[in-house]
Amino acid sequence: MPANKKLLVLPGDGIGPEVVREVRRVIDWLDRRRQVTFDVEEGLVGGAAIDALGHPCPDRTMEQALAADAILFGSVGGPKWDSLPFEGRPELGILRLRKELGLFANLRPALVWSPLAQASSLKADLVDGLDLMIVRESTGGIYFGEPRGIETLPDGTRRGFDTETYSEEEIARVARIGFELAAKRSGRLTSVDKANVMQSGRFWREIVTRTAAEFPNVELSHMYADNCAMQLASRPKQFDVILASNLFGDLLSDLAAAVTGSLGMLPSATLGAPDSSGRRHALYEPIHGSAPDIAGKGIANPCAQILSFAMLLRWSFGMEEDARLIENAVEKVLSGGLRTADIMVPGAARVGTSIMGEAVVRELDKMAA
Repeated sequence: MPANKKLLVLPGDGIGPEVVREVRRVIDWLDRRRQVTFDVEEGLVGGAAIDALGHPCPDRTMEQALAADAILFGSVGGPKWDSLPFEGRPELGILRLRKELGLFANLRPALVWSPLAQASSLKADLVDGLDLMIVRESTGGIYFGEPRGIETLPDGTRRGFDTETYSEEEIARVARIGFELAAKRSGRLTSVDKANVMQSGRFWREIVTRTAAEFPNVELSHMYADNCAMQLASRPKQFDVILASNLFGDLLSDLAAAVTGSLGMLPSATLGAPDSSGRRHALYEPIHGSAPDIAGKGIANPCAQILSFAMLLRWSFGMEEDARLIENAVEKVLSGGLRTADIMVPGAARVGTSIMGEAVVRELDKMAA
């Protein structure tokens, strides 16, 4: 039997605990049927950690994260904590994890499963078969740049400010991830910036262009971020790998998610640099957020969380066969006509979180029989 794989699970807030619960079923299935053992430990993050320990990412959680081989993350935030000061908000939990673990490359696939093509707000022929990857830099840029704050000027007026800043190495290392991915796919990478109006954008384009020389088999193109948003909403299948800064990657990946029909179907991975032994920190999470409006109702779509676990198996544990097995199980469930509310189409059977999770495990049983 393979050595135990140390997995930290951080359910967080909102629908996080509900969808993570369905992944635990898949983990249990792997333990029983695939002869691989996971050492699973749970921790606190976000609002749940604030309520219990007074901090969105306590030191104990960081200790657990540093010791884990991979992290499965649910979601954080909700109106309960909206009145807290900025430095104490639940969302600061994920930022601390990214920063202290060095998780600089966020991979966000946008995939349209054929059974869901009609769920998109775009015409089905524009999205059917869509398979693109957004690589978002996640530890630099305007979310971390200094100076930042809110201040009162001498004349009594107030202003808020943030700083978009990137070092040469921060850009080059995430660009290499993008080029490496593109080389394994169709060999095309689109780098997104605002080089026409931002100095940081000009610098981004310069470093990405220089890094391209290391990957002669990848075709590089540049696109302004606003144009990229328009193109994603009109001809999304023209893209394969999109490389973007923290801010632009955040915005474009949510737009790409909307194009696919539902945030509830899309996973993500955030990777650090490998150490001398080849081990790297990595965190996996759905991109849908905590969805407080439906939390506790048992109607959330668990597929993005399950597919995030499939990414975890592939990227952190090299378990390609098991990752594909889970992805195929999700597709078979969708092809069979089961839908949560967010991906309903005429003629489908509407189910809740638990039944969708059970259906995925049943398909796994069938395929493993």
